[in-house]
Amino acid sequence: MSQFLLSIDQGTTSCRTVLFNSQFKSVDIEQKEFTQYFPEPGWVEHDAEEIWATQCETMRKIVRRNSLGAHNVTAIGITNQRETWVAWNKATGKPLCRALVWQDRRTTNRCEALRRRGLESRIRAKTGLLLDPYFSGTKAEWLLKHNPAVREAARRGTLAFGTMDSYLAARLTGNRKHVTEPGNASRTLLFNLKTQQWDDDLLRIFGVPKSSLPEVLPSDSEFGLTDLPFLRGVKIHGIAGDQQASLFGQRCFRAGDVKNTYGTGCFLLRNIGGKYVPPSKGILGTVAWNLSGKVTYAHEGAVLIGGAVIQFLRDQWGVVTHAAETETLAAELKGNDGVYFVPAFAGLGTPYWDPNARGAILGLTRGTSKAHLCRAALESIAYQTAEVCHAFGGAPSILRADGGATQNRFLMQFQADILGTEIQVSDNPEVTALGAAMLAALGAGVTTLQKLKAMRLPSHKYRPRMGNKGREELLSQWKKAVTRCRRWAP
Repeated sequence: MSQFLLSIDQGTTSCRTVLFNSQFKSVDIEQKEFTQYFPEPGWVEHDAEEIWATQCETMRKIVRRNSLGAHNVTAIGITNQRETWVAWNKATGKPLCRALVWQDRRTTNRCEALRRRGLESRIRAKTGLLLDPYFSGTKAEWLLKHNPAVREAARRGTLAFGTMDSYLAARLTGNRKHVTEPGNASRTLLFNLKTQQWDDDLLRIFGVPKSSLPEVLPSDSEFGLTDLPFLRGVKIHGIAGDQQASLFGQRCFRAGDVKNTYGTGCFLLRNIGGKYVPPSKGILGTVAWNLSGKVTYAHEGAVLIGGAVIQFLRDQWGVVTHAAETETLAAELKGNDGVYFVPAFAGLGTPYWDPNARGAILGLTRGTSKAHLCRAALESIAYQTAEVCHAFGGAPSILRADGGATQNRFLMQFQADILGTEIQVSDNPEVTALGAAMLAALGAGVTTLQKLKAMRLPSHKYRPRMGNKGREELLSQWKKAVTRCRRWAP
């Protein structure tokens, strides 16, 4: 009987379930978007209960459509949006409030206050991260201070805190497990990269009770047995945050291997091997994965708004009906005609780390059309990625790319042009889900790292066509546009 791997891919705007066969070929996929909440400017929230219901719906449809049962699903892997912070009741699994999304900016002032106290260097030395509302620590602190239900649960000892992987693992196992893995834990401002444990000093700074946090297990562990009626008893054997999962799925197993994922945001990760090296200014240090106790680290550059700028044009402004239309519209123009779109909706990430930056469109004239808006939006993704590469010391000779936005051929060619380097786009758009499936297979003992290294991943190549002069002029104007948006919010 055929055996399959089920990959749960819980993203920022949608939940997906992807079915892989034993050769890691994608067999089926189900996806559904869920609600985004913006209660105040700069605030972004999710309903974790809705996410759970949405994820279950996608799993159920995959199982029914493919006539699956627990007997022919080898293992489940989980990959998830990182840094988004969930608070729930340990016994019931019910959320105590909406989750605070990684894009949420409400703790900007708190981060600045901690910085003024001189704590950033101490926190960065332990975590590899910067003091920015992007990360989970100040979100946990905010919920404890401002949400009575969370505060009362902490007092009673019934509070469960965690990133979305931890919440999903709890619900999948009927609330029997409260677990996570080091890659996700390393995004919280609470986890020490050197000791690979929750750090008591950091917990005191942010006021987070250790009893509320999940147990940290290696990324290829057995995380529990599924309690869902249609998959009861299937083991959860691999967990990784979405960016770590795509690094794994791209088979970036050697120190120096680099990938960039074009999703809601864009995240460039470079494998740095088994020894942690503090990153340069503006770059983050993180755990890539832990395989049976052996840790691999990575350096990371983060673009907070990547493909989400296209979603913004579609959903908020109605410029296009479908994201794919932006490719056709952008290609209608010979150039950008001086129009630049800085999508700093959630501030700016690498290299600026400016939570007070805000979005702007510059260079508008009476002749500006929706084609200009689409082109400027797509170009903004490439410009931001170029700035991340420059923060790393320059573009790699080859950049492996994945994520939904890589299907936009205009964007990928412009990315190759503005970087002056070859872009290799995976033919499998579900590389993040693939990484989770690979980890699950490793954990279940049905494959080895050597076999994964030997896999061939077909890709489409984009080579640069633009000269140095044109590239430098465009980047110079982009940087000028960015300066107009810096430190805008009070």
